[in-house]
Formats: sequence, C-alpha cells, structure tokens
Amino acid sequence: MNILITGGAGFIGSHLAELHLNNGDNVLAVDDLSTGSRSNIEPLLDDGDFRFEVSNLLDWPELEDAVADADRIYHLAAVVGMFRVLDEPVEVMRVNVGGTETLLEAVVRMGVSPEILIASSSSVYGAGKHLNEEAELVFVPEQGGLTGYALSKLANEIQAIAYAREHGLSVAVPRIFNTVGPRQAGSYGFVLPRFVRQAIEGIPLTVFGDGSQTRSFCDVRDTVEALEMLAGNRATSGRPVNVGNAREISILNLAQLVIERSESPSTIDFVPFEEAYGEKFRTIEQRRPDTERLEETTRFHPRWTLEQTIDDLIEREMATSFKQEARA
Repeated sequence: MNILITGGAGFIGSHLAELHLNNGDNVLAVDDLSTGSRSNIEPLLDDGDFRFEVSNLLDWPELEDAVADADRIYHLAAVVGMFRVLDEPVEVMRVNVGGTETLLEAVVRMGVSPEILIASSSSVYGAGKHLNEEAELVFVPEQGGLTGYALSKLANEIQAIAYAREHGLSVAVPRIFNTVGPRQAGSYGFVLPRFVRQAIEGIPLTVFGDGSQTRSFCDVRDTVEALEMLAGNRATSGRPVNVGNAREISILNLAQLVIERSESPSTIDFVPFEEAYGEKFRTIEQRRPDTERLEETTRFHPRWTLEQTIDDLIEREMATSFKQEARA
C-alpha cells in the first residue's frame, strides 16, 4: 500500500510510519516541523520505502499528487500540546480546520477514493464525564482555553462525516485519548515525559492543581495499531470511535508511580492551575474513554500496561542523559 501521513514527523505520526514500513508499505510523510521533529523519523530516512517532505499542508505544492497516489491517508497534522494550544488560538483554528478542509478538497478534486483517517481528540467531550460516542457535547466558549482546540477537532469530525456522506469517501474518525510513549516531548505540556525527565534529574515533579484530576493513558504503540485497524473499517466509516486505554489514574498517583519506578529522590510540587495556564483555564476533572465501540468493531485490546510504558521511558531517558554526560 501507498501510505500518506500528514504530521508524519510527529509523536504519533512517526510511530504510524514505522508500523507501515514494517508491514512492507510505502510511506510518504509530510510535516512542517512546528511540533514534529526530524529526530522522530531519523531512523527511517535510509529506508527506500520512506519519503519525507517538509511543508505546511495548507500550501504544500505536492498535495494533489500525493493524495492521487495514496491508498490510505492518515491526517494527523494539527496544532497540539497544552502550552501551544493555549498560546496560539488563531493558529489552532487555521491549521486544524483549514488543513483538514484542504486535504479533503484535494481528494475530491483528484477523483480518488483512498481510505482516509481524520484524527479527532477526546477534547471534544469538554467537561463531560460520560465519554461515550453517543454523548451530547456541551461547550461554553468563555470557559477554558482549550475550548477552541476542542471545537476545531469537533469541526474536523463534522468535515469528515460530511465528505463521507456527500462524496462516498471511506473516512475513519478516531477520538484519540491521552497517548504516551517514546518520542513524546514534555515541552508542549505533555505530562508523562515531563514527570519522567524531572524524576531522572532528581528535581520536584510539578503537579498542577491538587492532582486529583484523572486521566487514562494509552501507549502510542497500542494507539497506532488501533488507528491501523480503524482505517478502511466499513463498520466505523463516518462514525467517531474512542481510541485509548480505559485504565484510569489520578495525576498525583501518576507522579508517585514515576518516582517509585525510577527510584528517584524527587518530591512533588503542587502548582495552581491559574499560575500554570492562566486565570481562565478550566481543568477537566476526568478523562476515561468508553472503548466498547472500538473493541466491538476491531477486537482491539491494549498490550502495553502503564507500568511498562513508564519503565520504557525511564530507561530511554536515562540512556539519553548518560550519552549527554559522556559528550560533556
């Protein structure tokens, strides 16, 4: 298969590229490197079945040729990460909504019918606690800096469903929950890599709020397998599907787990939300996916436990620190 991945140098995109190369596919990845990193795909650059283009999807001159050649398209290009989303609200809407429209319009213009996956996010649930795909979604625009991002991803779902119905396209719409694992950068606000780095350095782990808010973390290697199962799946085409791991843990317990498994002397510092994210920030107290639809339609079950992921990240972070010390 010929695979096109937008956001292909990103955290999830690079793992998807690796998965498909291991399957014997040809992969074209495009990324403007605003959030993604060339280092994520460095090991893939010598593979003759992999090609990488640095470009913004909104003005990529090869877009039409790329979609015409693709058997499957994974659209992951977006403004992501808590800090960047809060700092660049205009860019969130321009890239997330405009980029998706640009891609889908190119597919229609070229008269092709590749399998398409448009990545959505658990953020579409807002502050809701019943995270089932049939749940009503309620937003208050003035509450919380993440509302713009959530609505941009909900717009992506509406775009995907509209094009699927009007143009007969096969479009998967995964709502991706908190994904963790190798290559995730803590600098954009992702909590687990930040905790691991702080623990290895022996400095306090910063927990925002009182740490009672809960999240469910899915290893990226499980996430990309679920995405691969959903792409081209007729049972879920044009329907949102939660993708994640249903195990739930508080952020405080996550910090304690990282300290325990790294045998770190680190303590925990609590930082008020308003200090970290601004006065209008509204925290989400719970984010646990209902994965029944995913399991029924794909037979997907996570293989990585949270402890295994944390151990893997600790080992990688320690190896990186050792190399840096050796160079110094």
